[in-house]
Amino acid sequence: MPRRAFVLSALLLSTCAAAGCRSKNGSENPSATPERAAAPGGSAQAAAAASAQQPPPKRAAVVTIAREQQATWVRNFNPLLPEGSARFPTVAGIYEPMLVYNTMRSDYTPWLATGYAWSDANKKLTFTTRSGVKWSDGQAFTARDVAFTFALLKKHAALDLAGVWRFLGAVTAIDDTTVEFTLRRPYVPGLSYIGHQPIVPEHVWKDVVDPVTFANENPVATGPFTEVKVFQNQVYELGKNPRYWQEGKPAVDGLRFPAYPSNDQVTLALVNGEIDWAGAFVPDIERVFVAKDPAHHHYWFPLVGGTATLYPNATKKPFDDVRVRKAISMAIDRDQIVKLAADNYTHGADATGLDDSYERFRSEKAVEAGDWVKFDPQRANQILDEAGYPRGADGIRTRLGKPMHFEINVVSGWSDWVRAVQIITQNLESVGIAASMKTYDFSAFYAALQKGLFDMSMGWTSVEPTPYNFYRDLMSADLVKPLGEVAPRNWHRFGAREADVLFHAFESATAPADQKRILDGLQMIFVQAAPVIPLFNNPSWGEYSTKRFTGFPTMENPYAKLTPNNPPEYLLVLTELRPR
Repeated sequence: MPRRAFVLSALLLSTCAAAGCRSKNGSENPSATPERAAAPGGSAQAAAAASAQQPPPKRAAVVTIAREQQATWVRNFNPLLPEGSARFPTVAGIYEPMLVYNTMRSDYTPWLATGYAWSDANKKLTFTTRSGVKWSDGQAFTARDVAFTFALLKKHAALDLAGVWRFLGAVTAIDDTTVEFTLRRPYVPGLSYIGHQPIVPEHVWKDVVDPVTFANENPVATGPFTEVKVFQNQVYELGKNPRYWQEGKPAVDGLRFPAYPSNDQVTLALVNGEIDWAGAFVPDIERVFVAKDPAHHHYWFPLVGGTATLYPNATKKPFDDVRVRKAISMAIDRDQIVKLAADNYTHGADATGLDDSYERFRSEKAVEAGDWVKFDPQRANQILDEAGYPRGADGIRTRLGKPMHFEINVVSGWSDWVRAVQIITQNLESVGIAASMKTYDFSAFYAALQKGLFDMSMGWTSVEPTPYNFYRDLMSADLVKPLGEVAPRNWHRFGAREADVLFHAFESATAPADQKRILDGLQMIFVQAAPVIPLFNNPSWGEYSTKRFTGFPTMENPYAKLTPNNPPEYLLVLTELRPR
């Protein structure tokens, strides 16, 4: 098969500890500014007059961002770890990938690579890497860094978060600008997994003893923001890369990240003008945020942020029973959740679980077959009765004499999800299931989620070029890991072998009609199996202020998603921000 280009298309407690408090005139720390000496042979008054004629020092253009909701920061900039383990924007902003998939445009933006081509019946993928790129220490970036990065993933399986070595056979740097990926089998969806991998410098990482535990406190990278200027428990600040390869970018001097443990604190900081860019749930945003400064306060919440989902742990009874999963879903009042928890920013999910970014792939037949997302507590009770889960004297259902009492995990600071879980626990009580909410800070929540240490848990879904990635993360038996072992995907440990057959078929399909037929089949399997419980289409949360900076995506100029929550797409925004 001749070589051919292939593109999958159609498809931030205010604190002044960072660098000294800013005074009203914008100087970083006036108490630390040395006094100006009198000019030789002149009077102090003359010197003062001359000083008054000088322009005031320019205030650094540092963008304040609310992104990770943590009570305190841990210094870690290892881009090979799951994103929650490393500080923002390590994976896409400090380090960079070869490609960036743009959800709003349904195509790839070349980044560290300028192009790619498939050949050998889609079993070979060749990237041309960008010339003239330097690491932040001045050494040249080459295709050899790409090959080295993937070799690290092979040597240390814990770093292979996307499981690329399940389908890769070899990665070879042909020369300084060409890297060749040889696949074990045709695997067209591998483009996003390979293209989105953050690349590390061989000359630095070859001497790292254990890249799995390496905190990488002083990163050497190619991204727009590589210099760690400040790192404290409550705030850190990054400076721009003096050697960044995009001429004139970044236009801002740096990024600043105060620690905000909850949505409520982010909202207060937004309202007070302390944040330039955020990606958080803000209730009644027109009144709470926009009305405070209509000229500068803006937001954009397109429904392309994945799906807010309830994950039942398939390794624990009774969640291994599809009847129980569907009955739980029928007991949940999604309209109430949308109104009271999500502030009517969205709508309830259908049984395919797909958000609006996948609208062109949605199977109406599968939607119609998924009646288990409709609020029907009477039917839920009937299903549980028929499945052998009788109510005890206290009204709580039992299975073999054991009460159905479970915990639902959620991030403590995510107020919309906390309220959603409160509603769910009330709903489940009506069908004889005693569910209680268990809150964690994000780090502890995510660790439990990845290791499968939960009964049920709130969670999100992946946002990738096609629903293949979405369904593979939720149903592939190939991704099921033992409890206690970190699973980057398939946290609930559910495997459907019949779905794996279709996943494998999709991996070699290039014709749009073939891809659509296979995806229709995957949607039907998902609807029949109900491996997780979709709740509502998650808004792609994004708030910003134009008082100090411009260049943010908007509904009128949707060059990328506004949210800082989805890597690597937020890299498109970081490189477009500029001071007013």
